[in-house]
Amino acid sequence: MAMPSSLLWAVDIFGRVYTLSTVGQYWELCKDTQLEFKRVSAAKQCCWAIACDHQVYTFVFSGDVPIRYQEETYENQRWNPVGGFCEKLLPSDRWQWSDVSGLKHQQLDSFTLPSPHWEWESDWYVDENIAGEPTEKGGWTYAIDFPSTYTKDKKWNSCVRRRRWIRYRRYKSRDVWAKVALRDDPDQLPDPFNDISIGGWEITDEPLGRLSVWAVSLQGRVWYRENVCHHNPEGSMWSLITTPGEVVQISCGPYDLLWATLWEGQAIVREGIDRNNPQGISWNIVESPSSENGIMHVSVGVDVVWCVTKDRKVWFRRGVNSHNPCGTSWIEMVGEMMMVTVGLNNQVWGIGCDDRAIYFRQGVTPSELSGKTWKAIVCGRESDRSQTGSSTSLLSAGCFFTDDIQNQSIVQGDADTSSDTELPSVPANSASAAPVGAAVSSSGNGTGKQAAEICADLTVDPPDAAQEEATVASASNEKANLEIHKSSTNPNPSAELQWTNIDLKEAQKHPVLSISTFAETSSLSSLGIFSVGAEEQYGADEHPLWAWVSGGGCLVDLHSPLKWFTVPSGLSSSVQSLSLSITPAQTAAWRKQIFQQLSERTKRELENFRHYEQAIEQSVWVKTGTLQWWRNWKPYKWMDVRVALEQFTGSDGMHDSILFIYYMYHEEKKYIHMFLNEVTIIVEVLNEAKHSFALYTPERTKQRWPIRLAATTEQEMHDWLSLLNMSCCESRRIQGPPSHHAIWSVTCKGDIFVSEPSPELEAGPQLMPCDQMFWRQVGGHLRLIECNNKGIVWGIGYDHTAWVYTGGYGGGFIQGLASSADNIYTQSDVKCVYIYENQRWNPVTGYSSRGLPTDRYMWSDASGLQECTKMNTKPPSPQWSWVSDWYIDFSTSGGTDREGWQYAADFPASYHGHKTMKDFVRRRRWARKCKIVTNGPWLEVPPVTLWDVSIIPSSDADDEEAVALWAISDKGDVLCRLGVTQQNPAGTSWLHVGTDQPFISISIGAFYQVWAIARDGSAFYRGSVSPRIPAGDCWYHIPSPQKQKLKQVSVGRTSVFVLDKNGNLWYRQGITPSYPQGSTWDHVSNNIRKMSVGPLDQVWVIADKVQGSHSLSCGTVCHRTGVQPMEPKGLSWDYGIGGGWEHVTVRGNATVASRSTTQDASEENPAVPRDLADGSEGKTEHTKTPLMVSESQELDRNAVNC
Repeated sequence: MAMPSSLLWAVDIFGRVYTLSTVGQYWELCKDTQLEFKRVSAAKQCCWAIACDHQVYTFVFSGDVPIRYQEETYENQRWNPVGGFCEKLLPSDRWQWSDVSGLKHQQLDSFTLPSPHWEWESDWYVDENIAGEPTEKGGWTYAIDFPSTYTKDKKWNSCVRRRRWIRYRRYKSRDVWAKVALRDDPDQLPDPFNDISIGGWEITDEPLGRLSVWAVSLQGRVWYRENVCHHNPEGSMWSLITTPGEVVQISCGPYDLLWATLWEGQAIVREGIDRNNPQGISWNIVESPSSENGIMHVSVGVDVVWCVTKDRKVWFRRGVNSHNPCGTSWIEMVGEMMMVTVGLNNQVWGIGCDDRAIYFRQGVTPSELSGKTWKAIVCGRESDRSQTGSSTSLLSAGCFFTDDIQNQSIVQGDADTSSDTELPSVPANSASAAPVGAAVSSSGNGTGKQAAEICADLTVDPPDAAQEEATVASASNEKANLEIHKSSTNPNPSAELQWTNIDLKEAQKHPVLSISTFAETSSLSSLGIFSVGAEEQYGADEHPLWAWVSGGGCLVDLHSPLKWFTVPSGLSSSVQSLSLSITPAQTAAWRKQIFQQLSERTKRELENFRHYEQAIEQSVWVKTGTLQWWRNWKPYKWMDVRVALEQFTGSDGMHDSILFIYYMYHEEKKYIHMFLNEVTIIVEVLNEAKHSFALYTPERTKQRWPIRLAATTEQEMHDWLSLLNMSCCESRRIQGPPSHHAIWSVTCKGDIFVSEPSPELEAGPQLMPCDQMFWRQVGGHLRLIECNNKGIVWGIGYDHTAWVYTGGYGGGFIQGLASSADNIYTQSDVKCVYIYENQRWNPVTGYSSRGLPTDRYMWSDASGLQECTKMNTKPPSPQWSWVSDWYIDFSTSGGTDREGWQYAADFPASYHGHKTMKDFVRRRRWARKCKIVTNGPWLEVPPVTLWDVSIIPSSDADDEEAVALWAISDKGDVLCRLGVTQQNPAGTSWLHVGTDQPFISISIGAFYQVWAIARDGSAFYRGSVSPRIPAGDCWYHIPSPQKQKLKQVSVGRTSVFVLDKNGNLWYRQGITPSYPQGSTWDHVSNNIRKMSVGPLDQVWVIADKVQGSHSLSCGTVCHRTGVQPMEPKGLSWDYGIGGGWEHVTVRGNATVASRSTTQDASEENPAVPRDLADGSEGKTEHTKTPLMVSESQELDRNAVNC
């Protein structure tokens, strides 16, 4: 499982298009090689280009989810006394076939494919659902007149009716260059294009998948492509944008930055670009950095602008942001380029003006946007691999020390340890003129040493020193680096050059040393470090000559090394293929076997010394520190305390620890203590101002009142958390990764916890209370998590990114012995923080921020009880950082108007998106994105972002057989993952399962029962799902509980539970193998947030509110007790850890306890009895046990909410 990759696009001087992956080493030739291109502009999902015939082409990447568009039209009929409903309408009525408004005439045969790149999926068919409810046969809905509110039931006064016809078309031209058809007015057709740029897919709160495509014609006019989005990758038409002059070139960033260059040499900046006006409003002119030489080329990123002037100088624009897109001033860079391009995270590439090589700007970080140095990309092309085949075969044959092999190898030593400032220049044939022996010896690598290094060290690209060193190098280092290069590449230097790591210059202050100066004096070129053998691989064409490069779809991970700066050798590729054949599972098996052998040897060697007394006393060590403690008497507040952790080792080798907290009470020193073998969980607490954490024991869980401690710094808190977690695990003898049966949970903070289930947790004469479960933390940050008993675990972040568990443990703040050394990877997550702007209407000024004295704060949270302004609202905790400005959220539930406002009669009430005469208050939601970067045993599963996921809880499949995994994308598409096994838990590809509406929840049971919930709250069952037919055949609509909209479903072995939006838990009665859809819904409980049904039909939930002896907690893990085959709904609730929990899954816990002899043998039968509904009818009274203890109980503000 490699890290997610993205592509750098480039065009060579022959018009061929190549792509280079961020995890690859070769340029790959794009398909359709018969086309010749001159410009490309790439995004994450596609690439647009201009061919040499000046026609526009688009290249859309293939994906697991097809690009489908739903065409719809309505058939309208009116009733008349003679023939009933018929096609004859009144003259004032709408068309017989029309759109939903009735204003547009739309017959079935009037729909045509927009271009040859589309195809029809099916013929027209009638939609027989209305708002998720099935209509009568024929799909008709009835109303009194046009237009009106339509219902599925025909009434006595229903005079008109209509039904919707649907047909889907699919975009078929993917992974090929598709010519963008011109369907515009012939009089308004744009003249031939000579430049194109795409971007704008990250404009704040714009519709997902929308893309801004800008083009420049040969006459210097700017055009904008309308309606380019995910469902319409070609767009619809070109619109002319007026400009203050003739434009040469244009560049569009992923957000709202758009710059263009004029023939006169100035730049123009588009202002006013937002979600409602992606074309912008007006232009601003920015002067060239040099009065003698105008701007020739410009490129923009997220918040940076780079340009190249007509004398090939490179400039960086300072002070550019969304509020000031024009920036403040120009800074000159060292180097000369033909053009530059900026990538997704402001990384920069350029094409050297002399050698036509592509250079990458190293050292670009969020804190240093201009970077440090240029470094040439020296990757070969895919077609060049065949030329290295002979050397690969010779190496594999063992001819390791022949002269031929030695000459074909690459002298790599200087390439990666060369000077930090490598300039785009071509040496004066210095490398090619040198003899082979001289090239090898001058690099400091003899024959034997080079062979040894090839055998011992197969790293592809060591970290560049420029990334690690300080901003300005010392003079001695500069001189030392220079001397190395003079001795290796230029035996007769004519001048010494003084330089620094950062090649920045203020505009109009210092002249720039030209490329030719460097080439003549020192020949310090990134390409001048090849041996003759490297050049012979390419023959006369030493490296491609590039004409254009586009990094708009390329995301460079700053923490992962690139393989672009080394020429790949046959040896390294062969060894890489060898290493890839060893799977992580095999490595883990070997490690486990070695550990078992060492443990057995230790036992044998210590057996003879058992009668000896210990030479050293039972050891005791203490760690002390100063923290703050949330005291447990009124008034509640933080107070300074002294904390000591004392660990001792017993005679049996067991470690145990006690935590002492010393405090002052009325000038008297007191303390409280806690045995760590009684601690059930240590969890970080969500607090804006404090680095705080909480410790729970079973008793404090019952009280809902943990011990809360706070540190002064984040590092200090993490040190204590790591130490306390490790001590707790040692006390309970828990180590290594979680088992396959582990129970996973996630807090509202995104922290991940795992607990090893006891067999007595679900059954047995003495049930284990779930408040005694021990939870330990696993690194990472997720919104939800799902697992099964094969050890396959998937998670979804707040930004909907899918992650798969790698089998490691630890990560995050857990370091050292408490964490595995491998299978830990960097993980990031993004979430939104929301605040509300509230206003009240008054007769004088209309809506204003002056409310009544009894009103809520004019800037508040959702409840209105807490004041939240833009200035005082901080990220959720110090670990988060802002990554955007405040923006209006238009996706608020209930809808908004064009300015984002929602209206209501009063606070609080039901809000709607349009103003009426009775609306005296309004509010709108503001959002701001924040980001957290951590690490843990998780790898990203690109490219589809997910909303929900479900894995079959148990199956009899072998380790190599596929495991069923279903998911819902963040757009509501239903997906089935193929190729998921224990050896490859990430799977291979997605299979799209068609639906008529977006879904929000899905679950698959142990016998391939797939249930799902649609966005409108209706339930569906997928028929005929099996290992042979992984996607099933069709959806069956299941009526929801009366007047309830569902939001979650979970299927166990035979039980099906659903959760509605009001927090009610329902059980599906009457499910049998012959009738898997069941018959009726039976209410179980209320006050539920989330639930999970396991492979034993056990039920676990996250309760909304649970009353403890000291306070009330929100978000508590609860376990349903008394669940048996004849009592599938259970009897009562057992309260566990909380509050502040957001998600729990028990779908991996198939641990079966020894059953009591009093239990009926029929309980072993997995099939549900046919008389289940009748058998449990009389038990409805005591199964409907509500979780809420007291509706009138107020939430205690001292309770912990993580």
